Parts: sequence; C-alpha cells; structure tokens
Amino acid sequence: MRATAFVLLAAAGIGFGAMTPDAPSVSVPDRARGVAAFEAITPALRHPRCLVCHSSGDYPREGDDLHPHIMDVRRGPHGEGAPPVRCSTCHQDHNLAGLHMPPGAPDWRLPSPDNPMIWESLTDSQLCRLLTDPRRNGGRDAKAIEMHIHTPLVLWGWHPGEGRRPESMPESTFLTEVHLWTTAGAPCPDR
Repeated sequence: MRATAFVLLAAAGIGFGAMTPDAPSVSVPDRARGVAAFEAITPALRHPRCLVCHSSGDYPREGDDLHPHIMDVRRGPHGEGAPPVRCSTCHQDHNLAGLHMPPGAPDWRLPSPDNPMIWESLTDSQLCRLLTDPRRNGGRDAKAIEMHIHTPLVLWGWHPGEGRRPESMPESTFLTEVHLWTTAGAPCPDR
C-alpha cells in the first residue's frame, strides 16, 4: 500500500526530500514493466477524447463517432485554426456550461502542421515510436512527454463537459502508468 501511494504521489509531481530508512524504495522499472505501462495507456490514447485532435486529416473531429468538426475548422499554420474560424473563436480556456456546449482548456488547439501527431490506425509500436521521436513530437524527451500529459489540455479528456463521454481509464491510473513508462525510459513494444 505504501509503495502504491508513493508512486501515485510521484506521478502527481509531489517531490520528496531525503528518503527515511523506513520509507519505501522505488526502483526504476525495467524495460518489460515500461512496455507493459505503455500498453496499459494505449486504450486511453485511442479514446475519442484523444482522437478528436490526433486523427488523420487537417481538421479536428467531434463526438464519439469522430465526425469532422461541423464548423469546417482547419489546422492552420500553428494548429490554432485558420482564418476566419480559429479554435479560440468558440473554445475558451474552460468548458462552457450546458449540454454539448463548446469544450475548452487552456491553449486549446490542434498539434501544429510541423508535428501533427496523428496516431489514428497506428500499431502500439508505431504509436510509441511517434510519441518518443523528438523530430516528430515537438522535441520532447520522456520526462517532457510526461509533463505534456499533465497539462490541462490533455487532462481535459477526463473532464470533457456535459454530453461527452470522458476517458474510461481512471485519470490516476493513466498518470501512474505514464510515469512508470517514462521512468523506464519510455520503451516501445516490438510489435
């Protein structure tokens, strides 16, 4: 129980000073545990709340069926939409109250066209290699990936507003598995 609490606190970004003799020691997960952690998070990455921004095409999706955005929004040069309909035209830094009202989070946008981060239809191995390739992920190493995952924009998937199905994996489980994966060096499955 103590080790689990320690990992959850560490995954939440709560730091620790010097370890006391009776404190649990936490070792770095080995490659196999890191791969298992990545495979544990892939259902969340393939959930509609992630795929609305990470699916093929130059536009966002909507709904659990991932239909094209009804406002005909395009990615634009920086992922913030293209004139005359930028993402911030409707999406604020928070969900608007009411059933099916525009969702929101700080920095609401698509990934940029330089690094579109499209992972729809990728295998687990391909998805992992996309996420861990600094040339395609915005220059992030494993810990920067974990930091990005802790942003309100990503965590919005668990708090999508009225009328939207949130991520099905508990947020704390997802963040713990992400932490284990990145601490192991973000290893990728072979298949």
